[in-house]
Amino acid sequence: MSSSALVLPFEPSGSSKNVAGVDPAQLFSLVPSGEKAPKTGTTRTFYNTPEGKTTSITSLGEGFANKPADVKRELVRKSVGSAVKELKAHEGVTEAQIDASADPHAAAVAAHLAQYKFTLKTSPQPSPFDPRNKEPVADKIKFSPVEASVDWDRGVVYAQAQNLARTLMEYPANMMTPTIFTERVKKEFEGIPNVEIIVRDEAWAEEKGMNTFLSVTHGTSEPAKFLEIHYKGAADKDAQPLAFVGKGITFDSGGISLKPGAGMKLMRGDMGGAATVVSAALAIAKLQIPINLVTTTPLTENMPGPSATKPGDIIYAMNGKSVEVDNTDAEGRLVLSDAIYYTSTTFKPHTLIDVATLTGACVIALGEVFSGVFSTNDELWQNLDEAGKTEHDRFWRLPLDEEYGPQIYSSNADLQNTGGRPAGSATAALFLKPFVAGLEGEDPSIKWAHLDIAGSMEATRPSPYQDKGMTGRPVRALVEFARRLSN
Repeated sequence: MSSSALVLPFEPSGSSKNVAGVDPAQLFSLVPSGEKAPKTGTTRTFYNTPEGKTTSITSLGEGFANKPADVKRELVRKSVGSAVKELKAHEGVTEAQIDASADPHAAAVAAHLAQYKFTLKTSPQPSPFDPRNKEPVADKIKFSPVEASVDWDRGVVYAQAQNLARTLMEYPANMMTPTIFTERVKKEFEGIPNVEIIVRDEAWAEEKGMNTFLSVTHGTSEPAKFLEIHYKGAADKDAQPLAFVGKGITFDSGGISLKPGAGMKLMRGDMGGAATVVSAALAIAKLQIPINLVTTTPLTENMPGPSATKPGDIIYAMNGKSVEVDNTDAEGRLVLSDAIYYTSTTFKPHTLIDVATLTGACVIALGEVFSGVFSTNDELWQNLDEAGKTEHDRFWRLPLDEEYGPQIYSSNADLQNTGGRPAGSATAALFLKPFVAGLEGEDPSIKWAHLDIAGSMEATRPSPYQDKGMTGRPVRALVEFARRLSN
């Protein structure tokens, strides 16, 4: 097989034009399929074409030109992703040109997401994810557009950031401790201007009074970390920032309230909130989007060690509120509460978005298709919704209503960290709300959204441009949100 390939999306009933010397419709028609109109992603690959390249012709679907913009973008992703998946199944292809004229950004995203495959197998080829690698291992296929484009370049950054989040989430917990996480993040940000990274330790958290965060650290021997990423891309470096806060439980056993053993290894990805916010911050910094951004992640394991927090324990959080730990497996809201309060009081952001693999209830409510959103601000919700639709990294708004309050307000403390099974994702969001400084009164000084990604963290069914496994969502939606905010 040739080492060079060409990917040509085309609309079956549309006008066909030569690309790099190939007429995609004509070439596609050489192999009859019996289909009147090939579905989106239907791909035919030809070897040793006159141009000496392996050529994959992939359908955009019937009526592509007349579809709405968001639909067309997703069709491009599906079409290009299907072709790349077919190419990567064959040995020998090391470079691929893609006709990205239908949507350069979407084509770049699809190509780089579709190629990704996490593995730590040592044969038949060494894994690029092997932590023993001294130097980065190149992707199997190097992609380029037929025509250079800034939109393509931006799409590459979006996809690479999402792939980083997928990688951080896929590593087993012994290879992605809080310490290793912070070291990897520092390495990823090396050489990027306008960035400062600060790694805090448990002694610092104790000085700050982050007792709910520290309560989760008591059961593990792994040192906890509190990571801050400061990106100052705005012309005014002192302008109010956007803030991201991500839950960073690098392994969640449930603590004393131990989880069932079946499927527990999935909890290596319980730092998905941290993985997505740092990866989104990396893309924002690489693209030099003109905003100021603060990203914070509390990082720890949740283990049932001899000093672990016990059900019924009452803790005083950084903001002074008393919290009863009803269930130690509801630890995400404990680490987030102090992180949110610290971030909102210290940096005074105009908007704070926290991201967390928080509740099984959200998995039941939304499955893996949408990420859940709870927000106090309609405009913020609308902006997140639009960004998510653009990237097909979609959100669904859920109720943040005080009528759920008695479920978590009725213990011996100000707050209880669980409110029972009914509306479990809503009570979790409501638990976080008092820790967002600036929400009080009729004219809040901050916009806040809580993103529950417990369902969207994992794909159990492959899509044309994403295999099974950790998804790295909603990285692209967060980057797109920030890009639009800067405009």
